[in-house]
Amino acid sequence: MKKKYILLLMPFLLYIALLGVMPQMEPDEARYSLIPSAMNETGNYVTPHIKNTIYLEKPPLASWGTAVSFKIFGENDFSARLFTGLCAWGCILLTFFIGRRFRDEKTGLYAAAVLTISVFPFILGRINILDMPLTFFLCLSIWLGYLSLTSEKKRYRSYLFYFTCALAFLTKGIIGVVFPFAILVIWLIWAGRWREMGRLISPVGIVIFLIVVCPWLYLAQKENADFLWFFFVREHFLRFTTQMHGKTEPFYYFLPIIVGGMLPWLVYLIRAGQQENIKACLFQKDDNKLLVVWFLFIFLFYTVSSSKLATYIAPVFLPIALFAGRIFRNHEDDLPDLLGKRKILYRFALCIQSTMILIALLLPPILKQYSDPAKGLVVMTSDYWWVYIIPMLIAAALLTFLPDLIARKVRAGWFVTIYLLCCLLLAGMIFPLNDFLSPYRSALVAKDAIARHVPPGQLLYQYRVNFYGIDFYNKIRTPIIEDFGELGDGIAKMPQQERKRYFLSVNDFFEKIEQEKEIYCITQHLDKLTQLRSKYSHVDILWDNGAFYLLRIKN
Repeated sequence: MKKKYILLLMPFLLYIALLGVMPQMEPDEARYSLIPSAMNETGNYVTPHIKNTIYLEKPPLASWGTAVSFKIFGENDFSARLFTGLCAWGCILLTFFIGRRFRDEKTGLYAAAVLTISVFPFILGRINILDMPLTFFLCLSIWLGYLSLTSEKKRYRSYLFYFTCALAFLTKGIIGVVFPFAILVIWLIWAGRWREMGRLISPVGIVIFLIVVCPWLYLAQKENADFLWFFFVREHFLRFTTQMHGKTEPFYYFLPIIVGGMLPWLVYLIRAGQQENIKACLFQKDDNKLLVVWFLFIFLFYTVSSSKLATYIAPVFLPIALFAGRIFRNHEDDLPDLLGKRKILYRFALCIQSTMILIALLLPPILKQYSDPAKGLVVMTSDYWWVYIIPMLIAAALLTFLPDLIARKVRAGWFVTIYLLCCLLLAGMIFPLNDFLSPYRSALVAKDAIARHVPPGQLLYQYRVNFYGIDFYNKIRTPIIEDFGELGDGIAKMPQQERKRYFLSVNDFFEKIEQEKEIYCITQHLDKLTQLRSKYSHVDILWDNGAFYLLRIKN
């Protein structure tokens, strides 16, 4: 029963059942919904398109998965995130199988539970972007490669290794191949098994890899003459070796992300990690080395890279969960009563965590009073905020004392109590986050107003903003004023007439108003509204929520 509970019931609740609670956030989620939506509409599954522009930055596997989900469940927030949620669930199951192989089934369950209640995988596993699918296929390929090196007479694992490398490649490019091979080679050298490196090379596996990836590469190049240079040189080599995207994050950028991503279970590791014999909490020597290389290679690669995004570090949470799961499992076999300084530190950390949660929940209504729409500083909460935060408040309060109380009373159930309360805490987080973020980070809030106020067939311009969700939710094509961003390369390839109609400079937009006498547009933040009002005397606000402004401009 515990196995089904940890591997099936709670992951289903956290990573599948509640996917539709929040609308898709701008810009990433809506972008990765527009692409598969366009694929289904046009029938072109080779060249990704956004707003009718060619978008070759990423491979299409995740978009294919979402396109299938759209076909089955329709185009909505749940189906847009389903492929990501399934990949997150896959990571949990994979963690279980690795832990079971390295030690025993109970260790696998603990490790899977730890990954389930880690806040970073939880958040990332509910967002329609590429990093969780990449994490699943990348980690699965590392594991299958390990099995192919440690198992005799089972060559099919080597073939599966190459197959999953191909899937990782089709998810986010070359790192899907480089990471698994590099990690396994370094592990073999460290483990003194460097003579076995030749076993990683499989002619049949290479053929499998090429069969999977080459059709898309060939067809994409056939449709786009500059594809190979753009995809391999610019989006891989230049992205990670130059500051082409203007990011200058510090070298320690990922450290707080990893530490924060291990909450809320990290605090309990202070107690569980107080072991007399730390070796008893680890795996076999070579297994430990694999997990260490797995963590360090990915961490160091992105640390030295010129391109840093918080989501890149996701694959390191599997080895972290495996080590933590082993420690928790060993600790709960013999629950000690903490004494002295260890108990003080543990209690202090629990209080700090609960206090941080309390502040985070109570701060938005306070900050709301000091919002400044003119500067784009908008904090919104509904009248239901206090209802939404009740489950989190209850969970945070119980986490401070209930697990230890149960452990003292029955000498068991310490970690299960932590697990259940953390699940309640994470599930409860979704509703206040939705209440807090949706009014200004999702275009869904404007969907009904647009349908009500903008006449059918009338273009709706986005003034100096680009919210993909408007196109996705309202099933319209909106011209963009100035804020082109990542669409620049695709825009340059468009026919001039179409480009002038749908991608305008500010001056082009003003000329359009002069020509058509009446324009409908949407923008965000008071400063942009003020700019338009300073130029035109008749700017009617058809709808607004303090962040978005739906306007009708008359000359």
